[in-house]
Amino acid sequence: MAYVIALPCVDVKDRSCVDECPVDCIYEGRRALYVHPDECVDCGACEPVCPVEAIRFEGDVPAEWGDHTASNADFFAGLGSPGGAAALGAVDDDSPLVRGLAKEVNPV
Repeated sequence: MAYVIALPCVDVKDRSCVDECPVDCIYEGRRALYVHPDECVDCGACEPVCPVEAIRFEGDVPAEWGDHTASNADFFAGLGSPGGAAALGAVDDDSPLVRGLAKEVNPV
């Protein structure tokens, strides 16, 4: 199990969670942030700092955001496990789910 960043993050990407993550497992895509499911240690530090409440424990993701659990994993299908987001930097891509969403789902 891991934490998941869901729909409210798309087109917002506040990054408070990135600063809070002690293991550097929150990666930046073009339109959203993603938690690497194999690198996350389930500490929960990211969840309370998210201003849009987009971060949930995998088992607690609301049904209307359910596809975002798979979306987080899908983002890493081609990346594998880079071993830390800071060294990789922003990725100029998103998961197929996020790529398919209408532009500015959550305009800031």
